[in-house]
Amino acid sequence: MLLLALCITGAGCVHRIQVTPLPTSVSPITIPRTLQAVFSPISMEGPDHRPGIALLEWSPLDLKQAVLRYLQQRGTFRSVSPDSADLTLHVATKLRLTSRNGLYHYRIVLHAEISEEIRLIKSYRAEHTVPGSSVRWVTASDRAPIEIALQGALEDLMKQIEADEALYLSRPEQSLQKLPHDNSSTGG
Repeated sequence: MLLLALCITGAGCVHRIQVTPLPTSVSPITIPRTLQAVFSPISMEGPDHRPGIALLEWSPLDLKQAVLRYLQQRGTFRSVSPDSADLTLHVATKLRLTSRNGLYHYRIVLHAEISEEIRLIKSYRAEHTVPGSSVRWVTASDRAPIEIALQGALEDLMKQIEADEALYLSRPEQSLQKLPHDNSSTGG
């Protein structure tokens, strides 16, 4: 009986995280390329450097939807989707939960790579840490700081990518612009 009660109580205390980070502003630039976003499984580490965060579930699907919505609303690229595109953004996400000074701290680290076909263009690393509460009794005590940390890491990541705008200018469009000129010069 006691074991059954512990299992039921334990299952009822799982914090299932769903986040909806929003950009603080629309991108000041628009890169005229389409972007495919690809996500690796979430890596989680618990308090005091132990692997696994007890009583916390954050589905890869929720992370994928949250990041896609964020990228679409920020507007840095002409379009963003999970489908094939001009550029591919691979994102690996790590959530690290530590406890210090009586508070939990939530750290999101994003490792991102942007590639064109099979050619890597550039890698990025962005992170953001947010202090939480001193106890994790309810789901909101985990969800709110995770959402804020993810939003901060995404803001940092996108500012880095936007600063590299020149790297992502449309090479296919430039090639197409040269073709008519090249064809007319060979025909004459």
